[in-house]
This record gives sequence, C-alpha cells and structure tokens, in this order.
Amino acid sequence: MMLLQGVLKRSFSIVRSGWTRLSEAFRGPALAIGTFTRSLRQFIARLHNRLRSLVPSSSTKVMDSEAQPLDQDLFVLPENDDILNLDLCDIPTSDLEAHSVKWLLETSTDPEVFLAAASLVPQVEWPLDLDVSDMLHQLFDIFMSCVDSQRRIVLSLKEKASACATALSHLYYGRVLQAYPDRDQFIIHGRRDFDVFFEIYTHTTDRALLNATLNLCRRNSWRAPFSEACPDSVHEQLSHLLPYHFATGRANEYIENLAITVIWKLLSPPSSPSDQILANCTLLACVMVGVQVDKKDVVRIDKSSALPLLSESLVAQFQKALWAWDGGELDNDSTGVARRAWKLLDIINRILELARGRYFGSTHSMRNLDVCRKIYSRTRSSDASVSLAAPRNALHFTFAAAKVSRDPARVWVLSWWGNEPHSPEDFDWVVDYFDLIYSNDHEAAYDILLLLGSMGVCCSPAKQRLFIERLIACMDSNMPLHLRHAALRVAHSAREQIASIDAMDDARLRDIVLTKLSPAILSVICPHPGTTPANDDLDLFFNYARDSCYLELVCALAKNSDWHPHLFGDHHIDRCISMISQYSELPTGHAFYIAGILLQITSEQTSVTSLDSVTEQQWWDVMRSAWKYPLYNIFDMCSFKPLLVLVDGTKQYMQIASKSDLEQLIKNVDYMVEMLEGRMQEKRRLQEMGQEMQYLEQGEGIIITAKELSTAASNTLESFGQ
Repeated sequence: MMLLQGVLKRSFSIVRSGWTRLSEAFRGPALAIGTFTRSLRQFIARLHNRLRSLVPSSSTKVMDSEAQPLDQDLFVLPENDDILNLDLCDIPTSDLEAHSVKWLLETSTDPEVFLAAASLVPQVEWPLDLDVSDMLHQLFDIFMSCVDSQRRIVLSLKEKASACATALSHLYYGRVLQAYPDRDQFIIHGRRDFDVFFEIYTHTTDRALLNATLNLCRRNSWRAPFSEACPDSVHEQLSHLLPYHFATGRANEYIENLAITVIWKLLSPPSSPSDQILANCTLLACVMVGVQVDKKDVVRIDKSSALPLLSESLVAQFQKALWAWDGGELDNDSTGVARRAWKLLDIINRILELARGRYFGSTHSMRNLDVCRKIYSRTRSSDASVSLAAPRNALHFTFAAAKVSRDPARVWVLSWWGNEPHSPEDFDWVVDYFDLIYSNDHEAAYDILLLLGSMGVCCSPAKQRLFIERLIACMDSNMPLHLRHAALRVAHSAREQIASIDAMDDARLRDIVLTKLSPAILSVICPHPGTTPANDDLDLFFNYARDSCYLELVCALAKNSDWHPHLFGDHHIDRCISMISQYSELPTGHAFYIAGILLQITSEQTSVTSLDSVTEQQWWDVMRSAWKYPLYNIFDMCSFKPLLVLVDGTKQYMQIASKSDLEQLIKNVDYMVEMLEGRMQEKRRLQEMGQEMQYLEQGEGIIITAKELSTAASNTLESFGQ
C-alpha cells in the first residue's frame, strides 16, 4: 500500500510540476489550459510505466464475452464476404495513452488536469478491450454538475461541460462497437442511452456531434439540421466516428447525408487534407458501399498507413455497387449500398484524385462504362431527379478507377491500357450524350473526347456523321483550348478511318470531312493570320506533343491522294514546311512525319509550287533527322509507305550530304535494317497468312530498298576519298 501511495505521489508530482511551469510561462487561464492540453501528451509518456501497475486487471477485459462477430448484420453485396484487415501495426499496450488519460479522468481532483485529460479523449487510441463503463457514467455526472437550477450550463463551466459531452460521445461510440450487436443502457443502468444524450442535447448548443450520437442510439432517424459552419475539428471527429454507424448497422438516411457532407467539407478544393484525414474519409466511403472492416481497425485514430489498401478496396467495392444496380429505382435497393454509391458519385472522384498512386488501376473500364450508359439512360427518361451531372460523375469515376489522367497537359500521350473487347456500337450512346452536352457542358464533352481518343475507338457508321459534326464544332476557336486539343486527339486516333475517305459510303459525310474537318484540324494548332500565340504552355505556336499528334495525323492523310488537294488548299503543307527548322535537329520523330508528308505529296504531283520554298539543304536536313531519330512504332504497317518514300527521297538528296552525314546515315540505315529483319523473323514464327502475310511482304520489300540505300550511300562515301 505504501508503494502504491508513493507511485501516485510521484505521478501527480510530474503532472503538477508541468502545470506549474506552463502556468508561469503563459498568462491567462484559457491559454494555459490549451497549452497544457498539448503538453500533457509529453507527460503521459512518462506516466505509462507507472500507471500500468495501477490499472486493475478487470479494466482490460472484453465486457461482453457473448458479443457476436461484427460482420453478422452488415448490409453487404453478395460478392463481398470477407472482412478487410488493414494490417495496421499493433500498438503495444504499454504505449497506449488511453490508460493514462483514463486514470487521470478517474482520479484527478485538479480541474485543469481533468479538463486537459477530457480534451485528449478524442485524440487517443481507445482499444475495444478497455472497460470504459465507469467513465461513461462519470462523464455524464460531471456534465450534469455544470448545469444550474434553471437547467442551464453555468457560464464559467461551459468549456468543461463541452469537453465532457464530446468525450462521452467518443467513448460511447467505442462501447457500442465493442458490444455489438447488443445495444442500449451502456451509460446508466435502467435508462435508455438516447434519453441520456437527449438530456445533454437540451442543455448545450454544441450539437453537431450529438446529432450523430443520437442517431447511434436508436434505429429510427433523429433528424436535426447540421451546420457546415461548425469547426473543422468537428468534421474531423465525425470522419473518424461515422464509420461506426455503418459497421453496426445503425446508418440511416440522415447519417448517409451527413457522411457525404463531412467528406465534402474535408476533401473538397482548396483543402489539402492530411493522410490521416484522407484515410478516415476513404474508410468512411468504403463502409458506405459495403466493405466490411475489422472493428479493431475502425477504432484506430491514425489509419494513414492503410491508405493503399483502403483506396484499392474502395475502387473494387464501389465498382461492384454500381454493377449491382440494374438501372431501376434506387429506393428498391434492399441493401442501401447502391443508393449510397449513387450519393458518393459526387465525391468519389475527389477521394481517388487525392489517393492517386496508392491503388492499382481497374481493368473493368467497359463494365464501368456500361454503368455510365445506364445512368445516362435514366437522365433521358422521365426521371427528373437525375441530372446530367450524374453521367458526368460516373464517367469521371471510370477515368479515376482506371488511373487515367484527365490532365489537359497529358492529352497527347494518354493511352487507356487494357484489352477489353468492345464494338463501335458500344459507344453509340456516348455520341448521343456528346451531342446533348457538347455546347454547354465542356467538361463532360472533354471527358467524352478524352475517352474516345485514349481508347482509340470509333462509333458505328450510323453515328459517324453526327459525331464528325460535333467533333468539328469542338475544334472551333471559341471553344476552350483543352477541349480543342482533345478533339484533335480524337481525330488522330481515327486517322486511318479519316484517311480512307474513298471508303465512306455517305457522300455528305465525305464532303464534311474534306471541306470542314480539314481546316478545323489546322485551326487547332495554327493561330489565325495576324494573331499572336497566347502566353500559355498549351498554346505555343510550336508544341512538341501536340505537333507530333498533328503530324502523324497528316502523314496518314497524305497516303491517300484524294486528300492532297485539301492538304495544300487548307495550308497543312505550309504548316509542315514551317516546322522543318523547328524539328529537324531535335531527337524526336517529327522529322520522319514531315519527310513522309512532303515526300508522299511530291510522289503524286507533277508540279508542286508550294514546295518550291523548301531548299535542298532543308530536304536533306529533315531526311537525315528522320533516319537518326526513327519512330518507336516505325515497324508498324501504317509506317511502311512513308518509310518507302523516305528511302527514295534520301537517295535523291544525299548527294549534297557531307562525309560525316553519310557515315552516320549508313549506321542509321543498317541499324534499322537489322531491327526490321529481327521483326520479320518474329512475324514468320507467329503469323503465316492473311494481313500478316502482307505485312511480311511489305517489310521484306522495305529491307531490300533500305539495303540498296545503304549501298548507294557507301558508294557516295567512297567518292570522297577519290
């Protein structure tokens, strides 16, 4: 007994000495209390070893040995039967601050120490096996001691009453989760918990947290207005506590809406949430759509280390929730999961945006797009409750789930990975959606163009004319720049179909493509005469990625002689010539496209006055660079014709080459021949007939002509020594 008293005296001496120093350092009781609250954590660490010996063994046992597992009454999708374990590192019992805070609350007679300890309750880890029953009753009694005979809180005790109410709510949440599925009368035996908290509710004006707690006390919804103007600390506390509602089956419509509000408040721009807050919001979204989480992880204050797993689970389960929806009325959803997923559409993309890099991209884009189709169909029905924002948000989720960036700066290099089968008809609804919104919802139009451009898909013949007309409209100079760029990217993706103008059965469509699409394409990259390029990285007169996309498109068009008059008349050739000086010395593939365009044009024309301005040296510079910096996909069948004309053109203009240029040319040509021969051997092993056989024949023809070029260059080089 003497030893116990000695430990108590030493423990209190630590706390009181700290309080004395802080009181001397800061003037004003409110400031001192706030500072002490922060500093108490440091003293708690020194108390742990002593306080552990004072905690009775009965305080750490599980209160309800008959409590059933957490997962028995959860509303979940059939596919999700497993409990998600966040694999958070266990905190040693000796390091838990909860024991120290509990001891201080139960034993301290110093008002400042009690207030500081009560303020720490929401910030420390409260393990489920720690008995807090006496604390619940104690905190309620202390709260009521702050109420006067007129049933109003004494003004000087308002801070103490608020701290008690907040601490009681936090501890009550843990008690409910620990005892689940048992319920009620956890605070005062013989009195309903709802009545206890309602009495607190009637005495205080700080009701944001209490409103949620009252909903935890009973199944029927307790509806009360929630002020978004409440302190950020309340939103942060709710982000930690609201998952308890879904984990215990006590989530109603009020809680669902409150959860959405809290996530929006904490994550929406311009906020920059910490990983801990982001993890709280991600877990909250997870349990809303049916992810089952181990209750020992729900109570953890800091879940930030589990963000990758939480993000991965959110994407997977959110997809399942959307897939399970049949397109009908959400009120018919017996689990509530699809309804919650629908509500989360507005914020899910912000969560994934902040968590990018922490999860693997989805490989189910086509299934997600089918959900987008269903949502779009509802917007076109008589259901006025569904706005056009819903399909836009669903499309955003499809991008986010696949980890496809919507950044306009990446529009030129974006590819949608995956080999999911699809047909042109699968995207006809996208064209209808595009037609509906392109003029007034530029963000949704951008998403549609980004989708089609990055996936390289085309619509069915029935929708081609409509789509081309809307594509041209999006290239107009009055449209936002990122929308015009996305439209050019779509044209680039469909370059082979656009080039095959003679294969189009629709005469009006052919006329639209040749007379309207052609000048529209140039307008995206070339300012109108007399205008000055905007001081914007995305709108420079020369832009590496944009110009590469444009040149590859024009190079494909130049393969068809039907396009040649329009390439000249709409000044595409003039634009290409202006790029020679910019790109002939850069280690890029631009020179290959420029050479391919100009050489294909000259091979079909007897007199091309537009090319008179190109000097022999410019011709040679662009061809030399084309061999020096070949395309990454130069061995694709689409590059064969430009490659063939490049061989012939190089033979013609290498006569003005220097000795060093010829030596480098021979090395470059021989290297390409070696690479192409290796590719041909691979094709022979894998392919024996059909289009692949044509590929082999054309490839072998290029090898022969390229070897002839190398020989001719070697002969020319020898003449330098004579």
